[in-house]
Amino acid sequence: MLFKFMDEFLEGKGSHCYCSIDDNEASEFSSSSLYKRGNLFRRNNVVRRRKMNQNVRWSDCSCVNCVSWMRNDGEELKLHVVVKQPERANAQDFKGKKAENIVFLHGFLSSSSFWRETIFPNLSEDANKKYRLFAVDLLGFGKSPKPNNCLYTIKDHVEMIESSVIHPFELNSIHIVAHSMGCVVALALAAKHSHSVKSITLIAPPYITSTKEDVSLTALNKLAARRLWPPLLFGSSFMSWYEHLGRCICYIICKHHRIWEGILKWLTWNRNLNFMAIDLTRHTHHSAWHTMHNVICGGAKFMDKYLETLTLAKVKINVIQGSRDQVVPVECSNNVKMKVPDAEVKIVDNADHTSIVIGREKDLCDDLEELWRSQYVRNENSTS
Repeated sequence: MLFKFMDEFLEGKGSHCYCSIDDNEASEFSSSSLYKRGNLFRRNNVVRRRKMNQNVRWSDCSCVNCVSWMRNDGEELKLHVVVKQPERANAQDFKGKKAENIVFLHGFLSSSSFWRETIFPNLSEDANKKYRLFAVDLLGFGKSPKPNNCLYTIKDHVEMIESSVIHPFELNSIHIVAHSMGCVVALALAAKHSHSVKSITLIAPPYITSTKEDVSLTALNKLAARRLWPPLLFGSSFMSWYEHLGRCICYIICKHHRIWEGILKWLTWNRNLNFMAIDLTRHTHHSAWHTMHNVICGGAKFMDKYLETLTLAKVKINVIQGSRDQVVPVECSNNVKMKVPDAEVKIVDNADHTSIVIGREKDLCDDLEELWRSQYVRNENSTS
């Protein structure tokens, strides 16, 4: 009631939440974890279909960086994409041709910076000459659009990648690299374009299997279990289970991120904050909340189908995860191996959810380049 009052007072229109009762059923791509989260404030297991406006809400930041995507009214929404062309090449050299393209998808509460700051600078000289790199800010994160009339389903994310990257750049030969939540979107994208995808590398994939009927709730309980320690998992569970309280946190932190960034710069005497600290606030509660439930949890019911499609298409699947990952259980990678016996699974000792990439950039680049090189040789042999 408090948030409904605030919305009506400040915006003239109340926004619905998933605490309300409605007779409508969830859509195919909506996660049941949105409306079956058990707590004292819920009275029914039915979702309310939202009637949302596209304006920035009072709890969202409206600074230049956060609303830059809204400047061109009337134009089709496009994701923010960082493109790194091969050395001594330009876009026309690849348009419509079978170039080797690498698409990178980041994880939850992250952005294209995750790849731009880690993998891009550490690729070999040979790779810099061969591959064209695309690091995408997924819908609702980083510098990409964050519309309030969107439920951020897997379908929404895939269609935005298609309209912003796949179609404009005419990508007909793709390798995909994804981390954490991005793995779910990557599998959906790869399954839809299995004829074009040569390999897919899943780093810490949240692949949950369940014998129960509702795998989305199983995913919610495993990936965002309600616990107090460690702090990272407490934050994840808090923001995933409590919609209104999570919005309060976003109001305090995300809306006023410039103040917090200033305080951190003052405390650390560092004018250039770490990209991960900046990415953490580049979303809205609406985009993060729905992506968590409709992609990470809701995507669990589609992942078997995606993997089966890629197996039939003989797409090379490579899985990498740290042995000390506390965010995504290591069993998730083992589940992929059980589902796809031909998948290569590498468990890195003493690496966690973040240090599987950050801190071992060169090793990861070597693994990726070897995979891309092997698929290139395989394709050459099959066509000769």
